[in-house]
Amino acid sequence: MAKFIHIETATKVCSVALSEDGKCIDLLEEESDRYIHSECLTLFIEKITQRNQWKLKDLDAIVVTSGPGSYTGLRIGVSTAKGLCYALKKPLIAVNTLESIAAIAHQKYPEKTICALIDARRMEVFSTIFNVSKEVIKPLSADIIEGETYTEFEPFVACGDGASKLKQTWEDRDVIFDEEIHSSAAGQVEIAFTKWITKETEDVAYFVPLYLKDFVATTSKKKQF
Repeated sequence: MAKFIHIETATKVCSVALSEDGKCIDLLEEESDRYIHSECLTLFIEKITQRNQWKLKDLDAIVVTSGPGSYTGLRIGVSTAKGLCYALKKPLIAVNTLESIAAIAHQKYPEKTICALIDARRMEVFSTIFNVSKEVIKPLSADIIEGETYTEFEPFVACGDGASKLKQTWEDRDVIFDEEIHSSAAGQVEIAFTKWITKETEDVAYFVPLYLKDFVATTSKKKQF
């Protein structure tokens, strides 16, 4: 049996999960207006393993979000994951934050196109769009959101912490806004298990996540005067 611990810290949600053979066993997470990862992450790991009577040495792999996401959250999450990998001599599996969000959305909306969004300040978001077959139809990009952005992909479900601020801008669009779907370690479970089967692990020494600052937002399509 493949036993993983999952760490998700790309946004203001601090989330830890346990999984076994691609099934989520337990989840512990908290969302705050401020970044609480430095205070809560190791405590969450200790609490969730103890209440399930799991020993860290019995894990088969450590799973962590690869971003995109905030510098603060990703740095803490990846540093913690790497520390566990080195201490336990376990492999590292990385899961894209937006793919993880979309995985949760697909469970709720199996027949819908999913637009997973992360807030990138002001009216900018980082997003990926997936079709009903979970295939990427708009790759990861940083975009300034306007009234007509992504109209070619409608209808779709907008989710992640970047979705709520678009409700007013897109109020007349054929878009479902699901503000309950956010970044969570639970979304990593099936993706990580597939990567385990295909032996898609990371080089722990050289692995670096995708920070928001690594991207440059696309310019507005409105005419400049």
